[in-house]
Amino acid sequence: MASDLDFVEFITDQISDECGISFKKMFGEYALYSKGKIVALICDNQLFIKPTEGGKKFIGEFVEAPPYPGAKNSLLIQGEIEDSGWLSELVRITENELPMPKSKKKRQKKLSK
Repeated sequence: MASDLDFVEFITDQISDECGISFKKMFGEYALYSKGKIVALICDNQLFIKPTEGGKKFIGEFVEAPPYPGAKNSLLIQGEIEDSGWLSELVRITENELPMPKSKKKRQKKLSK
């Protein structure tokens, strides 16, 4: 089941503007970016935050689950999605611990003979 855009917009509206949050649709689901880093996925209208040590400590008792079959476990966020301050802080912590994405190498065009 694909995620609803309304749910994605609700989640992004809950997160502080300071987090620089944006989203991109991928295969019917969504990736959430904070300052250019993927910090979360929304799959089947559920929020999955990338696991970091700081994020786990902040949450305390957490639930891990894969966002889609074959994926690594992420932190499944359920009841706290309506707490804007809490969710914004979790995104800040996660973004701060994740490395910057590696820059993609530009493909060279093949010369035709």
